[in-house]
Amino acid sequence: MRTWTDPQKEAITARNASILVSAAAGSGKTSVLIERLMALLRGGASVERMLVVTFTRAAAGDMRERLMEALGKEARGNKHLRQQYQALNGADIGTLHQFCGSLIKRHFQAVGADPAAKTADDSRTKPLL
Repeated sequence: MRTWTDPQKEAITARNASILVSAAAGSGKTSVLIERLMALLRGGASVERMLVVTFTRAAAGDMRERLMEALGKEARGNKHLRQQYQALNGADIGTLHQFCGSLIKRHFQAVGADPAAKTADDSRTKPLL
């Protein structure tokens, strides 16, 4: 079992509040967030009611993979965690930009956006630039 620092423990156990975990590369941010998510899920929370955002697609993918691995290890003996494991594909884990884009698409009328609008990636923007 991993040994957590006091600030890491605080981030893992804080409840009834949104938290921001900010630290240097390799300091254990993702591990702390996965442990926090697992603690919430062990306590009966639903992955479908969580919003987990990070800044890069790679980090979001890593977070999803690590959560899937952690849930997979504990799901065998726990019905609720098994359900959360099965619901993980529908979980809102991604980048801040992905979340905002999906929010705009869902409520395009309220913000006056074109429902067919798409976010440009590098393959589209480089030729334009």
